[in-house]
Amino acid sequence: MGYVTRIVIIGGGPGGYEAALVAAQLGAEVTVVDTDGLGGASVLTDCVPSKTLIATAEVMTSFDSSYDELGIIVADDTPPLERSARVVGVDLGKVNRRVKRLALAQSHDIAASVTRAGARVMRGRGRLDGCPTADGSRCVVVEADDGSTERLTAEAVLIATGARPRELEDALPDGERILNWTQVYNLDELPEELIVVGSGVTGAEFAGAYQALGSAVTLVSSRDRVLPGEDPDAAAVLEDVFRRRGMNVMSRSRAQSVKRIGDRVEVALADGRVISGTHCLMAVGAIPNTGDMGLEEGGVKLTDSGHIWTDKVSRTSAPGVYAAGDVTGVFALASVAAMQGRIAMYHFLGDAVAPLNLKTVSSNVFTDPEIATVGYTQADVDGGRIDARVVKLPLLRNPRAKMQGIRDGFVKLMCRPGTGIVVGGVVVAPRASELIHPISIAVDNNLTVEQIANAFTVYPSLSGSVAEVARQLHNRKGASRD
Repeated sequence: MGYVTRIVIIGGGPGGYEAALVAAQLGAEVTVVDTDGLGGASVLTDCVPSKTLIATAEVMTSFDSSYDELGIIVADDTPPLERSARVVGVDLGKVNRRVKRLALAQSHDIAASVTRAGARVMRGRGRLDGCPTADGSRCVVVEADDGSTERLTAEAVLIATGARPRELEDALPDGERILNWTQVYNLDELPEELIVVGSGVTGAEFAGAYQALGSAVTLVSSRDRVLPGEDPDAAAVLEDVFRRRGMNVMSRSRAQSVKRIGDRVEVALADGRVISGTHCLMAVGAIPNTGDMGLEEGGVKLTDSGHIWTDKVSRTSAPGVYAAGDVTGVFALASVAAMQGRIAMYHFLGDAVAPLNLKTVSSNVFTDPEIATVGYTQADVDGGRIDARVVKLPLLRNPRAKMQGIRDGFVKLMCRPGTGIVVGGVVVAPRASELIHPISIAVDNNLTVEQIANAFTVYPSLSGSVAEVARQLHNRKGASRD
């Protein structure tokens, strides 16, 4: 019987379980050490649950916009019948039970796939045990839930332990009125007045979702706008939509502390103001799960933020140790974590592999409207990091958008001035996560705006705006930004 390569993966999120599938398919002996269930935070407490909640919020928004734009009347059964009234509400307890059910089902499906592929799944906490042995293998100690321990030896170890919500000392969650984003799914009733602290992706998504579900939302942002890391034109559209729908967006307002007073909460701001509400959601970033894992003792270099340093094929500074996902601080996206995990296994097991290229990564903010991006950004162009032509086309000009009552959003493309090669794009629209794909293909394959413009699109369709922007870029000779 031939020699079998042994691999231990610590962490069962997208970076871990995708790596396990690849390694098992390539003939390695794989053990996945996981604490909470395969799928990790992405499936159990983050991406899958939040997007399931947002799916309900989208339906609520559709009812509101249909009444105003499409002429649909929702009326109660009390006279006079001519008077319309919103009688569509949400049972948050039922919504959250569905959220948890779907998350667990997804986790079980992933575990079944990993097991079918031939990998072993262990429930417990894993940590590196010292430096490589004389033959170059690594040791991992696994502490099971019952307190027992097991030592595993492997030729390679992948760290994919993810991250957890960052907590402020003066705003610690209690799981009832002061919440982090993993705890909101325990609510049985809709928060009457929700204060969201943090205007990044997580804060914006939850603020928009709860506003649509019926909560009175105040969004506290320490920056001058929501989504400070996103395209400025896209962020401006979303902030305008938030305000128009009744959200109280407080810019340049830093939360200093959050206190619970009976059935209410008070958020004290750095400028002395105090905001009161029934609930507070803290969305102030994430902390990598790298503590008490023997990483630095095992030669794994950590950054100042506590993330694991990796190169473009997921190697750490320690021989035989790879890392993937949020624990690396590269991009907090499930798709990037999965790619990092797959790349790690392909690289270690000697298969052909292309290094991680972040300029081909597409991402999406699941607000309403959604914001999808890929490639170089407006900030790259404005900062002189790339010479590119930019055209932005509002969706108001799109016939399908007019039919569906879509007023907010745009398509933006960026291309090289000489060749017309597409280097980036932004879509702000309902289901922008679907519309970004043709632009992602263009960026990944160095397609030109002429090629995009000449491809057939359905009429009428929102995707027609992608072709129209490409035509405008193809026809313009000078730099432009509408």
